[in-house]
Amino acid sequence: MTVLLAQAAGTGTGSILYMVGWIALFGVLMYFMFYRPQKKEQAKRDALMADLAVNDYVLTSSGFYGVIIDITDDTVIVEFGNNKNCRIPMKKSAIQEVEKPGAE
Repeated sequence: MTVLLAQAAGTGTGSILYMVGWIALFGVLMYFMFYRPQKKEQAKRDALMADLAVNDYVLTSSGFYGVIIDITDDTVIVEFGNNKNCRIPMKKSAIQEVEKPGAE
C-alpha cells in the first residue's frame, strides 16, 4: 500500500510540471499572437500621428476626406471640400489615414 502512495505522489509532481509547461507555452503563444502585433500597430499609429502636418490630406474614421488646416496637442481642424466654411475641429484619434500633398 505504501508503494502505491509513493507512486501516486511521484506522478503528481511530474504532471504538475507538465501542466505548468503547457501553461507557459500557452502564455508565450498568446504573447506572439495578440500582444506583440497590437503593440506594433500602436507604434505605427503613433508614428502616423507624430508626422501630421498642415496641408496633409486625411481620411477620418467617419469616412470623410479633408485637409488639415491647424494642429494643436490633441485636436486638428479639418477643412472638407472646396467650401472654406466647412471647417471642423476633431480629435487626432479620428484620423485613420494620412496622405502627404507631394506624395503619389
